[in-house]
Amino acid sequence: MIRLESVSKQHGGRILFLDASMAVFRGEKIGLVGPNGSGKSTIFRMIVDEEEPDSGSVLVEKRVSIGYFSQSVGEMRGRSVLEETIAGAGEIATVAHELHALELAMADPARQNDLDTLVARFGDVQHRFDELDGYGLESRARAILAGLGFAPEVVARDVGELSGGWKMRTALARILLMRPAALLLDEPTNHLDIESILWLEGFLRDFEGGLVMTSHDRAFMNRIVTRIVEIDGGELTSYTGDFDFYERQCAVNARQAEAQFARQQAMLAKEEAFIARFKARASHAAQVQSRVKKLEKIEKVQPPRRRRVVTFDFPKPTRSGDDVCTLARVAKAFGEHRVYDGFDFTIRRRERWCVMGVNGAGKSTLLRMIAGEATPDRGAVTIGGGVKIGYFAQHTLDLLDPARTVIETLEIAHPRASFGSLRTLAGAFDFSGDDVEKRVRVLSGGERARLVLATMLFDPPNFLVLDEPTNHLDLATKDMLVGALGDFDGTMIFVSHDRSVLRGLSNRVLEVGGPDGPVPYGGGYAEYVAAAGYEAPGVRT
Repeated sequence: MIRLESVSKQHGGRILFLDASMAVFRGEKIGLVGPNGSGKSTIFRMIVDEEEPDSGSVLVEKRVSIGYFSQSVGEMRGRSVLEETIAGAGEIATVAHELHALELAMADPARQNDLDTLVARFGDVQHRFDELDGYGLESRARAILAGLGFAPEVVARDVGELSGGWKMRTALARILLMRPAALLLDEPTNHLDIESILWLEGFLRDFEGGLVMTSHDRAFMNRIVTRIVEIDGGELTSYTGDFDFYERQCAVNARQAEAQFARQQAMLAKEEAFIARFKARASHAAQVQSRVKKLEKIEKVQPPRRRRVVTFDFPKPTRSGDDVCTLARVAKAFGEHRVYDGFDFTIRRRERWCVMGVNGAGKSTLLRMIAGEATPDRGAVTIGGGVKIGYFAQHTLDLLDPARTVIETLEIAHPRASFGSLRTLAGAFDFSGDDVEKRVRVLSGGERARLVLATMLFDPPNFLVLDEPTNHLDLATKDMLVGALGDFDGTMIFVSHDRSVLRGLSNRVLEVGGPDGPVPYGGGYAEYVAAAGYEAPGVRT
């Protein structure tokens, strides 16, 4: 379907691809991986002709339609969510538009002289519309929008009234409704909750066309892809299997490369020692010369590239009291929507609660009340003795001073820390070299999230309240954060839509929003799935 042949591409002075090749076949599901800036999005743009390779070729078979979802959705306003979704459905939307125009023309008295021509054209267009299952278009659009989390009343609203995240969902719905021969999805889960992610997994597993996608959600990749294509050092390398297999194979390849390099280095050292020892002896001149020539002909094994592993060790927080937070008879409502009513809940030291619930169930509201960002309508939220709270939410990213650099932000947050320790901290959160001089105003959402987390965790609180802390983080940074939080000697309550994070961090689960009120589960997320019978509330597996 799609083929990249000997492609080279350079951005500025940076080489992204050098004589690189890959192919996408019908029915194949490919995960595209590589560090930030390695060229994943560039591959997508070259396939859809938004960029051209410097050399080589990008070939797409004739009649292969492509649906491309990127993180840039453009302007959306003036149409309902449903209309916007249908308008982007490719050929079927074009045919539907012409069919409607022909209906109006045939009913127009001024066009009666053209009626025979209009009727003939209407028949052709209607036949094509039927071939494309156009009469089921609206119902399919509504089903996709529901799967992506849109409430029925929102579907009729002007898309311009939606937040950026919901506009992204609308853009994704448009692409899925197209039913193209090939899907290119660049981080499709960034703005989705776990229920929508699980629905999308099912949709993509059933999708019969070719799929190439990037994602920072490890579980999502493992459920869908059958091949990984890695971008590394300008090369494209293919691995048959899911993401976990790819990581295991990379580890095996790295060990083999290290061993091969070490064997050659040992051999070279032995030969060079012989030459150095006997080069002055006439009796060994022939042997020395032979070995010199042998070394000149040997193809040197290059030292293996070591992947940069980002690590961060928490300083040990101060000890809190055993009862970290207590909610007594808490009630909270938004208009007619009551999210909590007489809720009693206690968080004890070293517990790690993940909060599960559908949209609107009150997950973020609970975290905001615990953090003191919101007050209950009735009841009380009491923080225990010796508790120091660290609260992370998406809106905290907007509180950063856009004029300050990364390192200035860290220095102001921790004025007593040494410059070297702050540089080390910045490096742990993937701000290396000149990146520390970037101003906040130019940082991406993921970079801002990393900066806020670095600021919070350098002098760690003993009670972390985290609302989607890994949104927009790449896999390496996410793995680092989960590893660091896994060793955190404190208490935690958090919301996440990433199952790897849920499994890696939780030892308690609170499900909110159900008909019986909040329900606690002993054990972590894996035990919750086993006990509840689903991976998220209301989503049967």
